[in-house]
This record gives sequence, C-alpha cells and structure tokens, in this order.
Amino acid sequence: MRSSTTARTARRRTLHVAAAALTAAAALALTACSGSDATGAKPASSADTGKAAAESGGTGSSAGGAKEDGKTDARTDAKTGAAGKQSGGTHAADTAKAGSGIERCHTSGLKASFAMGGDAAPDPNAGGATTTSIVLTNKGNRDCTIGGFPGVDLKSENGGQVWSLLRSSAKHGSITLGPGDSTDFTISLGMAQKNEEHTWMPASVAVTPPNETTALTVKWPWGPLVDQTGATHPATFVNPIG
Repeated sequence: MRSSTTARTARRRTLHVAAAALTAAAALALTACSGSDATGAKPASSADTGKAAAESGGTGSSAGGAKEDGKTDARTDAKTGAAGKQSGGTHAADTAKAGSGIERCHTSGLKASFAMGGDAAPDPNAGGATTTSIVLTNKGNRDCTIGGFPGVDLKSENGGQVWSLLRSSAKHGSITLGPGDSTDFTISLGMAQKNEEHTWMPASVAVTPPNETTALTVKWPWGPLVDQTGATHPATFVNPIG
C-alpha cells in the first residue's frame, strides 16, 4: 500500500516538473518573438542609452548649443548690436543730411506767367506743332528745387468746363531756383483754324506745381484750340519743367 502511494506521488512530481519546464520554454519563446518583431535589434543597455542621450543633447540644435554657451551668445549679440547701431547711425546721418537740404518750391513761393513777345507766341497756323511757355519764378527769399510735371487745367469763361491736360512721355530732372530765378515748361498746342467746327476756348489756366495741391491761375492769352478733350492722344498736352 505504501509502495503504491509512493509511486503515485513520484509520478505527480515528475508531471509538475515537466509542466513547469514547458511553461518556462513558452515564456522564453514569446519574449524572443516579441523583441524581434518590435525593434529588430537587441534591447539597448544602460550604457548605450546614456551614450544616445549624450549624443542627442550635443547635436539637438545649434540654437540650443548657443544658448548654453554664454560666450557665443555674447559675441553674437555684440555683433548684432554693433550692426544695428551702425545702421541706425547711417540712417540718422542720411536723415539729417536730407533735412538740411533745399526744400522744394511751394505754390506760395512761386509766380506763374505766360512767356510773351517775339517767338513766344504760338503760331495759329501750325496746327499741333506749336507751343506756348509758362514761366515759374521764385518770388521768395530762399533757394528751392523744382522738377517734374505740373498739373495744368484749362478753364472755360464761366469756369463750368475744365480740360485737364495729359502729360508727354518726356524725361525730366530737377533744378534749383534762387530768389528771383525763373524756369519754364511748355504746352504743346493744337490751335484751331478759322472756321474750325469743334473748338475749345480757354479763359484761364490753373497751374499746380509738382507735389503741390494748390494752383496758380493765369489768364489765357491766345486763341481757341481744337476740341480734343476726349482724345487719347490730343495735340494739346503738357511737357515737363526745365
């Protein structure tokens, strides 16, 4: 009876040992399978992990390195500051230079008049090949500069009609007028012939100097013009000053 019980106990122990061995083998197999599928490489050791962290910190970004290196930041900031100061100084110098320059001619300091006498009068038989000149005089006591195209508006007798003249494509510069000095600009004219059907008779001319908003008004001294108020390329147009 005892020998039979002892034999059964021995077999149960043998079965328990075999089952434990199988369980351990299965766990090892699962671990190896899981590690191979997830990373394809062996797990990193603590030494490898520390090395990777050090390399990552050293090459993260140049900006980060510059921030940690106080000397590098100081040199960079000093260069940037110097460049900014130099740029600001140059700008200030230019501004001061421009501020001490000669001002442009303002409407209040100018006088306008038609050039009269001799060859100044337009030829009424020349069609669109004749011109008239308007003289601008510096009536102030300081130098001023002027250049470009003036605005020219021809006005009818009652002021109800206005013909704003187009500008030519001529190039222009600028000149300096001392007190009492004068310059002029020309208006190309399409003078009307006798018995012309469509004419436009100006009564006065409003001349607005370049970059100004107020005008000088002078009386129109010549005869009627061909009415080309709606033309794209009229024979009557403005040329630049000087």
